[in-house]
Amino acid sequence: MLPAFGLYTQIAANRRRSTFLIGGLFVLFYLLAFALALLVRAGVDEAGALADLIRSALYDSLWLAPFASAAVALWVWIGFRINEVALGLLMGAKLVTRTQDARLYNLLENLCLSRGMAVPRLRITETSALNAFAAGVRPEQYTITVTRGLLDTLDDAEIEAVLAHELTHIRNGDVRLMIIAVFVVGVMSFIGELVFRWIGNGPRLPQGSEKSKNSGQAAAVILALVCIVLAWGLSRVIRFTLSRQREYLADAGAVELTRNPDAMISALLKIDGHSDLEGAPSGIMEMCLDNPRRGLGELFATHPSIEKRIEALVRAGGRRPAAQNMPAMT
Repeated sequence: MLPAFGLYTQIAANRRRSTFLIGGLFVLFYLLAFALALLVRAGVDEAGALADLIRSALYDSLWLAPFASAAVALWVWIGFRINEVALGLLMGAKLVTRTQDARLYNLLENLCLSRGMAVPRLRITETSALNAFAAGVRPEQYTITVTRGLLDTLDDAEIEAVLAHELTHIRNGDVRLMIIAVFVVGVMSFIGELVFRWIGNGPRLPQGSEKSKNSGQAAAVILALVCIVLAWGLSRVIRFTLSRQREYLADAGAVELTRNPDAMISALLKIDGHSDLEGAPSGIMEMCLDNPRRGLGELFATHPSIEKRIEALVRAGGRRPAAQNMPAMT
């Protein structure tokens, strides 16, 4: 188990790194704004030289930067206001109280009391998959959602470890930062898709004898497309980094809260291969306890593999249960 000092040191470093990465997302959005300005300039000034078109697009994007920032900030603010409700509706999750599920509520309440935290709301989504996620950006919004399959399969100690994992995401501010990333990348993906549709149905690139006259326009359009693809691709890489680097820390935080690394290991073993939430948007899966990827998909996975997470917990003092003690999963 990580000592408290090491854990809190990592939390502080992780928050600084995450702030830097979020800033990078906004920089990439400005790159997207430049690409849009370049496309507009290429359509207006078809005979312009590439250098002139770039200069004009830079001027336009700098002038529009405050408005672009305000638009992104408004979108993120809207996400802050509706995220918990929207996620609950998307997953069909229902709020539960102590009287409806005393076992689950008491486990969460005991963890919160040990750290002086307000008890988040609880939701249950009716699926046989084994997973959980936290949502909310303010204390009154904080919610932990677990699946019915998780409750039916894990014992109390393992469920407590899962709840502690999600509480750590809340304590560390991971949920807030992931929601920002999801909404900013969503804006970029939406704008990028609109641009490619507009290009597909709108302006045509010069062909044949037109190329010599309009070479600047063609080069500007190609450069703009490269910028759009680059901004979208790097934004997703940043989002993956935000999620991947937090899972080890959340596992360690669960161990710190429960003092039971074996329960976290046992829970991960049971969840492995049974965590896929069918029909869930990718943004929700990236916030879950596990987001399974296989084969080449692991290169772009938002979470470390279950096996790597277990290895980290074993190195921290946990024990892998004997195979004969693990229940058969169907």
